[in-house]
Amino acid sequence: MKSLLIVAASGTLTLTLTLVACGSGGSSGGASGSQNLADGKTFTMALGGDPGNLDPHFTSLSVTMAADRFLYDSLLNIDEKGGLVAGLAGKWTGTTTKATFTLRKGITCSDGTPLTAGDVAANINFVGDPKNASTRAGVFVPAGAKATADDAAGTVTVTSATADAFLTRNLGELQIVCRRGMKDRRLLKQGADGTGVYTLTEAVSGDHYTLTRRKDYAWGPGAWTTGQHGLPDRVVFKIVTNETTAANLLLSHQVNAAALVGPDKQRLKATKLFERDASLPLGELWFNEKAGFPGADEAVRRALTQALDLGELGQVVTSGTGKPATGLVALGMGPCNQNAIGSNLPTHDVNVATSALDAAGWTAGADGVRAKAGRKLSVALYYPTAGGQGMQAGAELMQKVWKSIGVDVTLKAVTDTETGTQIAGGQAAWNAAILPLGLTLPSEAVSFLSGPTPPGGNNFAGIKNAEYTAGVKAASAMVGTDGCGKWAEAEAALYRHVDLVPFVNSVVPTFAQGARFELSEGSVTPGSIRMLG
Repeated sequence: MKSLLIVAASGTLTLTLTLVACGSGGSSGGASGSQNLADGKTFTMALGGDPGNLDPHFTSLSVTMAADRFLYDSLLNIDEKGGLVAGLAGKWTGTTTKATFTLRKGITCSDGTPLTAGDVAANINFVGDPKNASTRAGVFVPAGAKATADDAAGTVTVTSATADAFLTRNLGELQIVCRRGMKDRRLLKQGADGTGVYTLTEAVSGDHYTLTRRKDYAWGPGAWTTGQHGLPDRVVFKIVTNETTAANLLLSHQVNAAALVGPDKQRLKATKLFERDASLPLGELWFNEKAGFPGADEAVRRALTQALDLGELGQVVTSGTGKPATGLVALGMGPCNQNAIGSNLPTHDVNVATSALDAAGWTAGADGVRAKAGRKLSVALYYPTAGGQGMQAGAELMQKVWKSIGVDVTLKAVTDTETGTQIAGGQAAWNAAILPLGLTLPSEAVSFLSGPTPPGGNNFAGIKNAEYTAGVKAASAMVGTDGCGKWAEAEAALYRHVDLVPFVNSVVPTFAQGARFELSEGSVTPGSIRMLG
């Protein structure tokens, strides 16, 4: 599942928010633990928005993808540590251009019909065909990829003309629709036709969705076994758009689980409820490196970064709840968990930053603002309104610090839509921007960090880093996690040249009352839920 991923499609860019697991907090104990487990119960979860169209091949909404996990299976599953485990496929092999999956035996759809290799191949071919305009094309299935099936052997083989270091993983995460739903996709908008552990029995838009557990389900993640105790018989997604309301419902035992990003999470933490945390990239500082902009000068980028106390800035932006970033991919989000930042970013030192600007020829005028060759050092700093008061306070702190070293700074708050058009779309003359580009794989960042600029490409900051490009070439030739070290080396080159400055991740807790569960890629794993007596 992808996270705050800027996805290019027909020249437009959309932001998709997904929470990503990075560890556990709060109460200890696993999903089953040693508590008294209760059978036959209902697990009610507060969702911050309505899932809308439930068709898994035509959504980019995190809330929908999280709900669809209960209704649909994928060829592979991601465990809470970001590793691959069995899903519909029990065996898999792959290269950068070819992947083969062998289905487990006895898998059936919600209507009782067997799932065949041909059904799976049809899903992949549908998504990979550009004429179908699936939002999952280019995310899970490379455009133009072709799948063939051997029903007798239960194998699906996929070939792609475009090399992808994580081809097997990406294909493995595509949620698979059964035959009836593939023939009539109208059934999927407010219904479902999948092999998931739950079936959809009631959908009331804007209010709630009710799911019923399949007692015959025997092909869950990894080494799944039937007859497990504590699994809820029903799951209810209750639409609660106000976080304070969601917190109150949790405390009054009217819902079992809720994820909170705002101030209400502090009062829930104080109650010592069961908690599982997710990490979401939030503070990522970009500079416009196109010709004619101050950010084209590495000395300027370095000085502006060095003037900031990134640790302090991160705590301001997250209201004291964030964790330092380690790279573009938050820990636990994907298979590569190296600390690519390390000591590669410049250390905080205002005096050194000031001296560096002097050395680069940016001298202070009578008004205190630095200038070079008659051009003032002016920075228009864009920041997202979705970050709330913490983000605004962070932007104001940056303005204060940069002004203290002779930079003329103006602030511009932008909505997600404006971020897509003005910054990522290249329509505004921005100089610096806080823009979280959350990823699950390092390969997803390449088009945003190299290559052509908008409208011909996604490299909205105009980055030209030869070390990064060379590192990407080396990493892309390696399959999956074999290349993680090379991906980290490539990314480190960005930080050494201050092309990008990730400084903080937000921590989003999911609290529970009367239940336990685990997260994988930030969403509740359906098969991990255990109800308590």
